[in-house]
Amino acid sequence: MELVPAVLASGWASGVNAYLCVVVLGVLGRFGGIEAVPEALTRTDVLVVAAVLYLLEFVTDKIPYVDSLWDAVSTAIRPTAGAVIGLLLAGDATSLEQAVLAASGGAAALVSHLVKGGLRLIVNTSPEPVTNIGVSLGEDVAVAGVATLVVVAPVVAFGIAAVLLVVGVILLVVLWRNVRRGYRRYRAWRERRTGSYYPKNTSASA
Repeated sequence: MELVPAVLASGWASGVNAYLCVVVLGVLGRFGGIEAVPEALTRTDVLVVAAVLYLLEFVTDKIPYVDSLWDAVSTAIRPTAGAVIGLLLAGDATSLEQAVLAASGGAAALVSHLVKGGLRLIVNTSPEPVTNIGVSLGEDVAVAGVATLVVVAPVVAFGIAAVLLVVGVILLVVLWRNVRRGYRRYRAWRERRTGSYYPKNTSASA
């Protein structure tokens, strides 16, 4: 298994949903007979804890603003998970290679986490919850797919993760600009409306 693509792809997946990434990898290793999955991820206690936390995240990640609070709490967790998975995937590599791969996994997870958190903050500006739920489900599907490909076709997994990351960054920039433009328009409208109801006092000429 190509280590670098696998580590970077699993790092991206961990940054979006670390618990689901662990569950998918662990299940594939334990029940799918895929030897490339580190044994530590297939342990019963690891799978149970990850599954419970994923179910909790599955619910909270679909509630507007609660999901952003969850993202804030996960800022330290997701990059750490990406680094640990990267270290486990490194296996018998030398200490230097293990350190580099762990750092790469953590960095990839941090970047994808920041992009996810930024997009969800913008999505939360929408008054309806349908968009939020749809985005969350899409993230779950993407993470499950990429995590599966990590141990089956790591290069493909890396390619998909890279494309999704670039698309996420572009969407973040575009949506943020739209939000700022909308806010400026709203502020200008409020100022005109306030001015129409509360005209400025003018002193009468003598």
